[in-house]
Amino acid sequence: MAKTQSITSIPRSPQDDRRSRVIQYSVAMGIRMICIVLCLFVRGWWLILPAIGAVVLPYIAVVLANAGSAKNGTGTVLRPGAVAVIQQPSYPSSPPADDKE
Repeated sequence: MAKTQSITSIPRSPQDDRRSRVIQYSVAMGIRMICIVLCLFVRGWWLILPAIGAVVLPYIAVVLANAGSAKNGTGTVLRPGAVAVIQQPSYPSSPPADDKE
């Protein structure tokens, strides 16, 4: 007996997911811009903090934006019917020997 799919188990629409990821990325890039501007005004050892933020934030922003869709929904959508699995033929590990002499 197949499970019925409820409205709460359906993943977010692609438009909502994309919008959420764009907002997350934009906020992180806004913080990066603040870090870059702070690099112009901060002196001494405190300069390391905004410099690290300006360098590391793009990587973090991309990882968080791309991981957004995995954490928001269940990721699995129940489909009616079974999905057919096609198996590839197996080939021998060595070519056949020639019997020509």
